[in-house]
Amino acid sequence: MSSTLAQRLADVDARIADAARSAGRDPAELTRIVVTKFHPAQLVVDLAALGVRDVGENRQQEITAERAELADLDGVRWHFIGQVQTKKARAVRAASDAVHSVDRDRLADALHAADPDGNPLDVCVQVNLTDDPGRGGVAPAGTARLAEHIAARCPSLRLRGVMAVAPLGEAPAAAFTRLAASADAVRAVVPDAAWISAGMSGDFAEAIAAGATHLRIGTAITGARPAHG
Repeated sequence: MSSTLAQRLADVDARIADAARSAGRDPAELTRIVVTKFHPAQLVVDLAALGVRDVGENRQQEITAERAELADLDGVRWHFIGQVQTKKARAVRAASDAVHSVDRDRLADALHAADPDGNPLDVCVQVNLTDDPGRGGVAPAGTARLAEHIAARCPSLRLRGVMAVAPLGEAPAAAFTRLAASADAVRAVVPDAAWISAGMSGDFAEAIAAGATHLRIGTAITGARPAHG
């Protein structure tokens, strides 16, 4: 195992703790998800040996392959954080403990239909903080209505909160303030849906200040991503 990986993990965790204290928050409230996008499955093994319990993937093919390869690895929760095609909902649900990117009724319905009687799947409503309707996420004005649909129509999904990516070209703090408003709208529907999945390697301090509970951090911990096809 690379000592560099351990050092990067320790450095990021120290920065997270500093940001939490600066915001008047308890670092223990935060869940750090290590995004292993495009890295080999061995990285997850190495991270688990360092005490990492939450990892994230962006692509269905990768999370499916890694879960199969690491079937004997205990104690790790797998978070799917990428866009989900409805036709891949069954595979995503089978490989994930949480899906952060539910942004439309049809996807919620497909994830529920994939295993309606199975263990509840934790999900977040993804909110689009840009003006581009082609980006992933529901518009902020539609957040509560999607939450209502999940709560009423998809009993095998456990609505946990909201997720978003800060837009390029905008101060992250302003974007995350808007996400906090969407989080309030979801909690008005499901009061215990307290997750705010926000903040990546470059902006997690701003996300923490705005109330984020789940941080999705990749390259600051894993290093540069390998080339991929």
